[in-house]
Amino acid sequence: MPFSIESTHFDGEVKVIVPRVFDDHRGWFMEAYRKDLMTDLGIPYDFLQDNQSRSIKGVIRGLHFQWQPDMAKLMRVTVGTVFLVAVDIRRGSPTVGQWFGLEVSAENKRQVWAPPGFARGFCVLSDVAELQYKCTAIWNKDCEDSIRWNDPDIGIKWPEDNPIMADKDREARSLADWLASEEAEFLAYRR
Repeated sequence: MPFSIESTHFDGEVKVIVPRVFDDHRGWFMEAYRKDLMTDLGIPYDFLQDNQSRSIKGVIRGLHFQWQPDMAKLMRVTVGTVFLVAVDIRRGSPTVGQWFGLEVSAENKRQVWAPPGFARGFCVLSDVAELQYKCTAIWNKDCEDSIRWNDPDIGIKWPEDNPIMADKDREARSLADWLASEEAEFLAYRR
């Protein structure tokens, strides 16, 4: 099997996926994504957009999400190492405000799946890092949002105390403000 699930979080909704890597004297090869096998792993989504970012050590990007259309992401690092985070921001969820973090690198080849209703962010641990992510929706600037990276109601234990970041991330709203908004209904917990 080209992919396996290493661990799941938030009742199986966030998944850490490990690809099968074929190494030999020339280097290595792996399938980074295959729809039929991802569907078998519980990720039955179509991806509509691929993004890539490059950041320097100490940068924190996030916690980002899009509420209309809601967006899920399959994330992996192709250069360097990051601490990747997913936070449950679904109003009414039994795990709202809880977070999961994992060191993901080009070397360990882990991928993290975070469905709609999760804000995502990362901190760069290496001198430089490139993160690639597949998105299930096309970017909508009018419906993207951010939760503050250091919101005490979430309590993420970031590996960086004084990050380099965009003003929009530093000035993002709190989780409580998001949950009180009308827009939060789009990402409400529904089971």
